[in-house]
Amino acid sequence: MKVGFCSVNYSELSIEQVAELAARSGYEALEIPSYENNGQIDVDELLKGDNAKQFKKRIEDTGLFLSGISNHADSPLVLGPHGEDAAAVCNGTPAEQIEFGRKSLLRSARLANALEVPAVVAFSGVGNFGRFNDWPYPNGWAREEEAFVERYTPILDAYREYGVKLAFEPHPNNVIYDIHTAKRALELTENHPALAFNLDPANMLFTGIRIETFIDELKDRIALVHAKDCEIVEHNLHMGGYWMYQGNWGALNRSFRFRIPGWGSINWKSFITELFLVGYDGVISYEHEDVTMSRADGLAKTIEFLKPLMIHAPYEGRTDKLFTR
Repeated sequence: MKVGFCSVNYSELSIEQVAELAARSGYEALEIPSYENNGQIDVDELLKGDNAKQFKKRIEDTGLFLSGISNHADSPLVLGPHGEDAAAVCNGTPAEQIEFGRKSLLRSARLANALEVPAVVAFSGVGNFGRFNDWPYPNGWAREEEAFVERYTPILDAYREYGVKLAFEPHPNNVIYDIHTAKRALELTENHPALAFNLDPANMLFTGIRIETFIDELKDRIALVHAKDCEIVEHNLHMGGYWMYQGNWGALNRSFRFRIPGWGSINWKSFITELFLVGYDGVISYEHEDVTMSRADGLAKTIEFLKPLMIHAPYEGRTDKLFTR
């Protein structure tokens, strides 16, 4: 396994500047954005001529390789919510917003293919997350699942043609948000070969899900991994529980805070061990959402913490008389 860097951690810098910064700091791979107006990548330009090939070489010349593509911002529009909730991404009718998300994901697949990147990270979106509760309309969630199959199956088919995985990141306010819904997505799409997952452990921990169980249950469907920690603020749990969202992310009374790896409640040794045991040998990409410290702090502290934890080879076993079986 290798430690990567999400370029949008420094979205105000050019992609070349971020690559140089990450490589100089000891990171080994780069996850880049493909959603509209990301400030670093123009997907349409990269898809012209041999621009993608040249771009890939420029990144590799810094000592990094491209590990994944992020389409977090545009992808939720495929399912929603629509209207004013999505106006900042695409200010149009629900039909226009759906088409916007669909086209953005398809462009991302083409880019991943051109750059020889294995997967595109996406949020599945959801029309109405309130439907996960079966009251007052018990068939509400089934409606969300029907929309998921109808709208994402053609997209997954296209990803299969491009030889790229669509890695959904389980997250609240999405159709895919836990172990049950991740497995259900596979069931609904008849185990589509292009459907995969991007595992962000912080999104699991603060909802009470055991990260190691997700790994054991989804195994080789995990295409990419984010390195983000989450601090469960024990002395605040009695006020807001695990699902306290509202308010400033840096407020002292929050029940959880996103942190850089090693500064939260995740057992990283257990997490990395479980990934290794199910055969994951990819990149763990550092994503900074820690409002308690600067990105410069995170840049230095994360690589220092994570790199020594990477497992590079399996146990060889013992051949001495005591352990021979």
